[in-house]
Amino acid sequence: MHSTLRVGAVLLAAGAGSRMGNKPKSLLQLDGQPLIKRMANHVLQAGVARLVVVLGHYAADISLPLEGMPVELVHNPDPAQGLVSSQRLGLQAIGEDVEAVVMALADQPLVNASDIQHLIHVFSKRPAGTEMVFPVVHGQPGNPVLLSAAARSDILSGSSDFGCKEWRQSHGARTHRHECQNLHYITDLDRPQDISDFELKYGARLHWPAGL
Repeated sequence: MHSTLRVGAVLLAAGAGSRMGNKPKSLLQLDGQPLIKRMANHVLQAGVARLVVVLGHYAADISLPLEGMPVELVHNPDPAQGLVSSQRLGLQAIGEDVEAVVMALADQPLVNASDIQHLIHVFSKRPAGTEMVFPVVHGQPGNPVLLSAAARSDILSGSSDFGCKEWRQSHGARTHRHECQNLHYITDLDRPQDISDFELKYGARLHWPAGL
């Protein structure tokens, strides 16, 4: 990892999973481990200074696998407002003493510590004048997204419906598209179909914990 860069991370896990039949996607288990715990581990292994996890729907259940981990839990009191409200709460909680923020999603079953380190490295070498880096695979924008302290401040000084995507759309010249072939960045789980597609493609089993 770039030794001089102080990086924080926000992990979003507040959604209702409405397209997944109203189930908490981040509790889906891969090899017996909930996705939320898996992703938190990989983000921490990537060497971030601080990890904030934003919870909303199913907060009590999702916080259980994170017990004892060096993460800070932030509760979105109105997660129905959507992803942007959770992004903004996470960016606020991460504070001003980080030079870059990794904005990560809990429902990406393949993203690992080296994928995140790679993006941090790309960010540290980004073209002058750019404040956000995101992976693009086969023309499709992926996650995690990395943003600078300046972009963080910009977003937080915007209106309540202004988040990472809105910043990117209004600051094209200050955004760096990292073109790569890594499918991890564009593999996520939104619908039941995504689970069967994933299992078929990668030969891995995803299952819901008992009682869901």
